[in-house]
Amino acid sequence: MMSRYILIVDDSRLSRMISRQFVTNLHKDWKIDEASTGEEAIVLAETMAPYLILLDVNMPGIGGLETASRIRKSHPQTHIVLLTANVQNSVQTAAEELGLGFLPKPLKEPQLHALLNSLEENP
Repeated sequence: MMSRYILIVDDSRLSRMISRQFVTNLHKDWKIDEASTGEEAIVLAETMAPYLILLDVNMPGIGGLETASRIRKSHPQTHIVLLTANVQNSVQTAAEELGLGFLPKPLKEPQLHALLNSLEENP
């Protein structure tokens, strides 16, 4: 199976660690970088062109939806999935309009593995 580059973006170090562990449990060979802000994510996405971005919605500075919008413009092929405890309809609607995936927090390993498997089956 092909090695992939993943970017995990969350202002919570613990959330990044959990997401990283869940991805690693399924794909030990995938390269994973982390960012704690939308600004960092935009810079990393420009230089690394990730296959997948797991992106928190509520962060200081540039939030997840704005970050996704900016990255989507230069990397339309990148899979972007919002991770959020904020499951309001407005967030889900905005995610759909940008063509983003959506996973609720707290992230559960079976949900993330199902998402990763589905991405691999439908590249």
